[in-house]
Amino acid sequence: MSKKSSNGNWKPSTLAIHGPGRLPKAHYSVSTPIVQTSNYYFDTTAEVLEFMTEKSKGRMIREHEYGRYGNPTQQECERKLAAVEGAERAVLFSTGMSAVILTLMTYMKRSGHIIFTNDCYRQTRDFATNMLSEFGIEVSMVDPTAQAIGEAIRPNTNIIFTESPTNPYLRVLDTPAVVKIARKHRIMTIIDATMGTPYNMKPLEMGVDIVVHSATKYLGGHNDLLAGVALGNHKKLDPLYRMQRMIGATPGPFTCFLLERGLKTFALRMEHHNRAGMTIARMLESHPKIEKVWYPGLKSHPDYKVAKKQMRGFGSLISFLVKGGDRETRKFIDALKLFLITPSLGGTESLVTQMWVMSFFDYPEEFRRSIGMVDNLVRIALGLEDVDDLIADLNQALDKI
Repeated sequence: MSKKSSNGNWKPSTLAIHGPGRLPKAHYSVSTPIVQTSNYYFDTTAEVLEFMTEKSKGRMIREHEYGRYGNPTQQECERKLAAVEGAERAVLFSTGMSAVILTLMTYMKRSGHIIFTNDCYRQTRDFATNMLSEFGIEVSMVDPTAQAIGEAIRPNTNIIFTESPTNPYLRVLDTPAVVKIARKHRIMTIIDATMGTPYNMKPLEMGVDIVVHSATKYLGGHNDLLAGVALGNHKKLDPLYRMQRMIGATPGPFTCFLLERGLKTFALRMEHHNRAGMTIARMLESHPKIEKVWYPGLKSHPDYKVAKKQMRGFGSLISFLVKGGDRETRKFIDALKLFLITPSLGGTESLVTQMWVMSFFDYPEEFRRSIGMVDNLVRIALGLEDVDDLIADLNQALDKI
């Protein structure tokens, strides 16, 4: 018998470990077992017929039939992800981008129009601008503000897709204002809240229809898995679940085991990430060799007031300009000892990226500069190292330029 929460007031750290209530596990295991199988057998043909008959009526007499449709390890991980987000349901995917793309493909309409905010993840931008037209979908890229989104709405707009905070400038949308506009025009809202995390913000509570995360980042938290998740209410996610079953972009059992294990320390890690991010953002902003810093917890950030209102903390991603150009920027990065040169974020190790080289190298220079990808733009993703050690490393590297 499951043991349910009696008061519904469990905090994020408790929800990440137990979900909304503890469920029994095979063999009385404390950790969720890895059910490493691709399919599930029936004892008789009568069982198959009964299963299919009840399934056609929307009733399930058993939970699993084939690995592409779900797995017990995956199911437990989804249950806890939904609890942390405050969602009725979670659908796990093999990567964050498969979650983004399949969510868009599920709800887009032929001859429709989708609004994207322009400071979004590079691969999302490429899919929007290069691929959606092949499906007969019109796309608008707009500034990450409610006003710009409202002005871009057309009669055939059916989706508003945003990120908050965005990547790499960490713009924070006035989400309730966007939702208000969307509801007025009966438009679906989808938000990639990877940077915000369910620890720091709750888009569903603000009226967003579907939340997407790259679980590779803060949710997994250890730089050792790839996964994505979409969250919302049961009915709204039914079409997306059917799409997932068809395409098969599901994570394997071991990935789900790692993700669920990562969730057990999610709240503890986010507390460290939030403290480290705020401390180091302030340090960088005061450094004479730093030209500008983007971090939503700083008063200098354009969305500081919105972020303070909507977010519990601001994470550990910081973008900034090194004074000088490409030479000084690369010299600074190469002098770092604790920061690994690689993309991604939200894990245990601190990472650093010179944005135009790592993520936008194949874009024409004129276009790169038009979207702010200048030579001296650096993004750091703080890990779980001691904050004093990270500050010392940044200072010694800045001293070398």
